[in-house]
Amino acid sequence: MQTTDTHEPAPRPVIEKRSPVTGELLGTFPITTPEEVDAAVRRAREAFPTWRDTGLDDRLRMLARIKDVVRTHGEEYARRISEDTGKPLVDSLLTELMSIPLFIDHYRRTAKKTLGRHRVPTPILFPGKASYVEHFPLGVVGVISPWNFPFQLSMVPVLSALIAGNTVVLKPSEVTPITGEIVDEIFRRIGLPRGVVEVIQGDGSTGAALTRAAVDKIFFTGSVATGRKVMAEAAKRPIPVELELGGKDAMIVCADANLVRAARAAAWGGLVNCGQMCTSVERIFVVDAVHDRFVAMLEKEVRAMRVGGPDEHADMGPLTFPPQLATVERHVEAARADGARIVTGGARLDRPGQFYAPTLLVDVTPQMEIYREETFGPVLPVVRVADEDEAIRLANDHQYGLNGSVWTEDVDRGLALASRLECGQVMVNDLVAIVGNPALPFGGVKNSGFGRYHGPEGLLSFTHQKAIMVDRGWLDFEPFWFPYAGKYDAMSQVFHGLLGGNLPKALYAMTKLRSLTKR
Repeated sequence: MQTTDTHEPAPRPVIEKRSPVTGELLGTFPITTPEEVDAAVRRAREAFPTWRDTGLDDRLRMLARIKDVVRTHGEEYARRISEDTGKPLVDSLLTELMSIPLFIDHYRRTAKKTLGRHRVPTPILFPGKASYVEHFPLGVVGVISPWNFPFQLSMVPVLSALIAGNTVVLKPSEVTPITGEIVDEIFRRIGLPRGVVEVIQGDGSTGAALTRAAVDKIFFTGSVATGRKVMAEAAKRPIPVELELGGKDAMIVCADANLVRAARAAAWGGLVNCGQMCTSVERIFVVDAVHDRFVAMLEKEVRAMRVGGPDEHADMGPLTFPPQLATVERHVEAARADGARIVTGGARLDRPGQFYAPTLLVDVTPQMEIYREETFGPVLPVVRVADEDEAIRLANDHQYGLNGSVWTEDVDRGLALASRLECGQVMVNDLVAIVGNPALPFGGVKNSGFGRYHGPEGLLSFTHQKAIMVDRGWLDFEPFWFPYAGKYDAMSQVFHGLLGGNLPKALYAMTKLRSLTKR
């Protein structure tokens, strides 16, 4: 008797993308399975030799086509990114799209020098030899990107890896799959060969599969907790990992600061992108002498913020990630319960979507959760300090060390204070903009991660380093080769001549070694 299986296959798991502005369903996106992840990595592996052997100039020319695509479709992309994230259209243009041409142009000018072979000194022990350093690509790089700047923080590491000669498998955040589709579309539009960039949409299971796959490096941007998991998985092989993690950036307002500029900067630096930046201002240390005046100015700026969706031409949109709203509420409520005062804001807005009011807190202390942990939301916590020394001490006594800023009319003093901050980047009388300079390395210390991208480091981190030493090969022997018989006294003279700084003595002893080696 023949039976027929009437069971239908289980539906494919999908990401349900909802608008952070209205909550409506924007679309569904299939989740890439572990088997499909492995297949994407195999395609990238197969494409690697051809891409590696493509000349640097040709790689750069092909990637420069991205500028034309972004120029032609940029405003459409900005609308789609804003739909995906909820951020204002101005932010999508400024912080997402405009940075990419800057990076492409910078590396077109500098990549050849950075990646090219260069000569280094050779000790006098090795006369007639030349020493060089060169770099070669790692192979297949896995990039796991975040949801807060889903375009920029995908494109920059992917471009850096490609310029260095690698192929890439990119796993965008499941929170912003629309932007993941834009990235995939751009690389298809420029005619990149199949396999050079593979975009795999999915959730945490997809990212985990990528960390287990046969890639040669993982570049991860995201939370500390997930970063630790990525690192632990990569250690099993082992492969290099670069981690761009959280921040709790310190803004130090000195007694002689331009308070008007500092207050306007704090409002922008803490509330741009709804505070969802690893470089957001999250701790504002204000010297007691100017504290009250500064807070009054900052309150005025925060109250003037216009909040709404992209079509409302707002200054600040909603939170992009739904659970982040709960984190912001918990931090603010706990701070209030522990003695902080809410000057303005402090609650979600009564409208659809994931909106939270721009919030200013004072009387914040280091014992509060909002001081210790990354809030990643539209909250400005102000800490009163006696002087700049206390501000530096408190700023450094923290688990994070990504970014910071110092505000003073004495630029030399500002530079001195900046040098004392334990973090990867510091600005004097400005903030955030440092991320947009492609010539400067970017990265953190402590729990903010390790490794650097942007700048020359941003290319070299995607390469292996190779040392080369060259001899002309004219002689049949070397002074340090066999036989050793009778060489001890001459070798002792070389040893003591070098350690004693008597180079003529060492060189004279070298001639003895040569004569003893020649057969």
